[in-house]
Amino acid sequence: MTPRDVVTGYFAALARHDTAAAVEFLDPEVVDEITSVGVLRGRDEVRDFFDGLFKAVPDLEMKVERTVRDRNTVAVQWRARGNFTGGPLFNGVQATGNEVRMRGCDVFEVRDDLIVSNIAFADGLELARSLGMFPPQDSPAERAMIGAFNTATKVRAAVRDRFGS
Repeated sequence: MTPRDVVTGYFAALARHDTAAAVEFLDPEVVDEITSVGVLRGRDEVRDFFDGLFKAVPDLEMKVERTVRDRNTVAVQWRARGNFTGGPLFNGVQATGNEVRMRGCDVFEVRDDLIVSNIAFADGLELARSLGMFPPQDSPAERAMIGAFNTATKVRAAVRDRFGS
């Protein structure tokens, strides 16, 4: 198999929510860094993460939009959507029932027909907005929040200037 075939097979298994099949594409010592989550080490941690994700968002649909390969490195641009209706907690957040939308890019290293490492970059702001944790873009609530943040920044700077760090 080519490295692209390995990664495509991995995403196909995840799209089916078949974590047992997905981890068969991973080296037993895989290191998977998900920037908004942390570092997962080994097949069991990766399987546990996706099992939790699929419980939290039972109808999650994952779509690969583009893959690019350079030797043993494969980059995947993807989108995901579903409803956050499952289990009581996902990364400490109570299920909201909201539609979850995410997009991101994973960069995989493949060796001997197995994924040995991955770093996943996801659009955390898009996820936060879709969960209702952050106000809609350009909304009055967003403008108010930014205004409050800017005011707090000015106050901190004034205190620092007056009293030192």
